[in-house]
Amino acid sequence: MVEKYIDSRGTRIWTAAQGSGIPLLLCNGGPGCCDYLQPIAEMLEDLACVIRFEQRGCGRSDLPGPYDVETCISDMEAIRESYGLNRWVVGGHSWGANLAIAYSIAHANRVMGIIGISGGVIHKDRAWSNQYTRLKDQETVPDFLYPPNLEVNEQVNESWGGFVRKPDLLRMIADISIPAILICGERDVRPSWPIQQLATLLPRGKFVSIQGAEHAIWLLRPNELANCLRDFIALIAKETAHL
Repeated sequence: MVEKYIDSRGTRIWTAAQGSGIPLLLCNGGPGCCDYLQPIAEMLEDLACVIRFEQRGCGRSDLPGPYDVETCISDMEAIRESYGLNRWVVGGHSWGANLAIAYSIAHANRVMGIIGISGGVIHKDRAWSNQYTRLKDQETVPDFLYPPNLEVNEQVNESWGGFVRKPDLLRMIADISIPAILICGERDVRPSWPIQQLATLLPRGKFVSIQGAEHAIWLLRPNELANCLRDFIALIAKETAHL
């Protein structure tokens, strides 16, 4: 694994890359959390060059904002350019999957495929929120090297609220004609129906539920998750070879 900082609008963003093959960017959840997705990268490093990063204000990245969806997307573009990549797969866990969708809307010509792990939620309702609030203390969570930045969490969530209210959002998602896989855990305390809806809306979307898995799927069902991800990367490699 090689770590490096890249510059995005004068802010240093921490990144790490490992493996070789199809380029893949992983976005962690939160928003406002540090990176915790190395176990996912290790599942794929013989098939993909997996790049991880921490949003500005989080973990090892510098603090200066602004903290919003548009800046997150801009930082992702700065990472792609710094690594000299033309196209890549974008994916993420939890809210990171939402960010991968937002990036794919903004830069569809740069994306070969989309991966969502326990995320890809463009809207919720009161029943969704009530179930999550009632059960969230029961779930197993990954280890974090750095505490979350609550300011980032608040401001990016507010920005996300504006993003999902765009009147043409569903139209833009329905126009994303690239392969996508959205994976959730059958025991996730978050209801999965928004993820299933998103998978159906995406023209080449696929929804997978892994039995016995929680929100951090790799903690309890690593083999099942690895098989899904590896099959998807193999699909992208096959399609890319024909271009």
